Amino acid sequence: MDSTSAMAHTVNPANERGREGFYQRAGGQNLAPLWRVLGALVTDEPVSPVKATIWKYSDVRPYLMEACKLITAAEAERRVMMLENPGLPGQSRITHSLFAGLQIILPGEVAPAHRHVASALRFIIEGKDAYTAVAGEKTYMLPGDFVITPSMTWHDHGNEGNGPMVWLDGLDVPIVNLMDASFRDGYPEANHPVTRPEGAAEIEYGYNMLPIDHEPGAQTSPIFNYPYARTREGLEKLSRFRKPDAYAAFKMKFINPVTGSWAMPTISTWMQLVPKGFKTQPYRATDSTVFTVVEGSGTSTIGGQRIDWQPHDIFVAPSWHFQEHAASADAVLFGFSDRVCQEKLGFFREQRGNA
Repeated sequence: MDSTSAMAHTVNPANERGREGFYQRAGGQNLAPLWRVLGALVTDEPVSPVKATIWKYSDVRPYLMEACKLITAAEAERRVMMLENPGLPGQSRITHSLFAGLQIILPGEVAPAHRHVASALRFIIEGKDAYTAVAGEKTYMLPGDFVITPSMTWHDHGNEGNGPMVWLDGLDVPIVNLMDASFRDGYPEANHPVTRPEGAAEIEYGYNMLPIDHEPGAQTSPIFNYPYARTREGLEKLSRFRKPDAYAAFKMKFINPVTGSWAMPTISTWMQLVPKGFKTQPYRATDSTVFTVVEGSGTSTIGGQRIDWQPHDIFVAPSWHFQEHAASADAVLFGFSDRVCQEKLGFFREQRGNA
């Protein structure tokens, strides 16, 4: 955006030539005229540098395997190849507010324990017999599982299987850093002690009941593994008695069973079933969204750009860009965005249809 278009609508560009001396003197006092940048700061509608982009898993997986030859999980702490949006080069972001990367752990490796303010999600791409341990409880992961690491909880990962384990990491690091609120601790041992049996969180909170001594307060779901088998079953059963939504087909959000709100306080997550032959109608919203293809194949049109996808591909729909999704085979898409933050702040807007 040039300086003329950035200025307030009321500023006469022809008069600006006589003001340069004033601007220079004011700059010496760390002052700057709002009217020269008002149009760029307060835009008529969302303007995002985020670009509609796809990462084809078949193209990026070889780089994950090559990284395993170059550095161990222990040395890297987290052996992750970041997904950098081409509209945000060098900023370690997939959208303006979110980080994403593909993490790989080989058999016998451990990604050492640490904790940080940033909340994280893991969406499992491939592999089995690998685990993440969160706050003293292990959970083993399978493709399609959605796993949460709440803020400032000790966590480590390990692979006890015979093949590589790959998952998509999604974190709110840019949000935390915007607030200058980042903290991180490393644990003195590779693994944090396991103090709870596997499945304890599901037993305590996954049966529409709560422990009688439960103390409310935490905003993150106490269930930190949402298995894909159960999610897929729910979507399939839903599709048997409900008509598909014209703009989303069959879409369900992951929730905190204690509060009924989103499962994470800063990242919204959901799963979406688009039946074979179905095409969603144009839709746009203010949250830039990251999609991961769990199963099926199809095409998305985002801001007029066509993107063809298949299992394990990852793609981005920028803020306020119309999106349409068409499935050539029954497709399931996992999505995450900063929608929950926008809703809490009253920023979120959506538009169904482009009329």
